[in-house]
Amino acid sequence: MGKNRLEAFSDGVLAIIITIMVLELKVPHGAGLEALAGLGPVVLSYVLSFIYVGIYWNNHHHLMQAAVKVDGTVLWANLHLLFWLSLLPFTTGWMGENHFGRWPVTLYGINLCLAAIAYKIFQGRLIEISGHEGRIARAVGGDAKGWLSPLLYLTGIASAQLLAPLTGVAFFIAVALLWIIPDRRMEKALQRFPPS
Repeated sequence: MGKNRLEAFSDGVLAIIITIMVLELKVPHGAGLEALAGLGPVVLSYVLSFIYVGIYWNNHHHLMQAAVKVDGTVLWANLHLLFWLSLLPFTTGWMGENHFGRWPVTLYGINLCLAAIAYKIFQGRLIEISGHEGRIARAVGGDAKGWLSPLLYLTGIASAQLLAPLTGVAFFIAVALLWIIPDRRMEKALQRFPPS
């Protein structure tokens, strides 16, 4: 089975997710800058989620560049990932509208954690198909960032519940910063092991 349809479908879903998130930004009533003051948490939530969707899009693109083929299990793993990402507009909106309240931040963290686990499953399926000596497996290696991310999300979730919600958000920002630096592993693997 070819991989192009999977990649095109995923790109479309991610574009819709961003569109839904931006549509949740409501225009304030009033023409002065003070009208924007109350939008701070909503805008910050949007920016963080936009960065996350961008990170997933970027890494998904690199994985698909290195993939040789896909099968039905990869399609379902991809849908599993897209399901959790499709909930980001809801959890983002709830967190922003409630000014980073304890439960909205906790649910947002759970959403991020489940998306990270789904990405690991998706990546694992591609490795299984390509073989453990294939490009993806060689590029991913031990995948320290991939294993560290869910642990940091869980720490952020616990912090939001036990300490303060903004402490949890700080952990979610830390994971985004960990991934925002472009991951060159796939590009290097494609250069070292070009498609045959």
